Amino acid sequence: MAAKLKIKKGDLVQVIAGARASRGGDRGKQGKVLEVFPETNRVLVEGVNRVTKHRKAGQTASGATAGGIEIHEAPIHVAKVMLVDPKDNKPTRVGYRTEEVERDGRTRTVRVRVSRRTGEDI
Repeated sequence: MAAKLKIKKGDLVQVIAGARASRGGDRGKQGKVLEVFPETNRVLVEGVNRVTKHRKAGQTASGATAGGIEIHEAPIHVAKVMLVDPKDNKPTRVGYRTEEVERDGRTRTVRVRVSRRTGEDI
């Protein structure tokens, strides 16, 4: 069974582990989460963990595809990223708060993600 992750698609995250940017790494970089892979505990972050792939020119049904060198983002482990607090643009832990919300005459309990750093809703 896949683990429940606190980071969602579209969140702004910062890399907190690995080599520093001055040494060619990604630590300290911020980017938007493009995709979440809960079965492997990994996230795809825009502009982070870029890898080079060499593509062979091939033939498809619609025509020839160009080969060459392509650069893509590769997934990074979720433990190496932290959610960025929208209030002060610094990494923060994620907590939850439960609220009673009334919709269509019914009272429902909703979990809201909260920044541990400032207490603001995310």
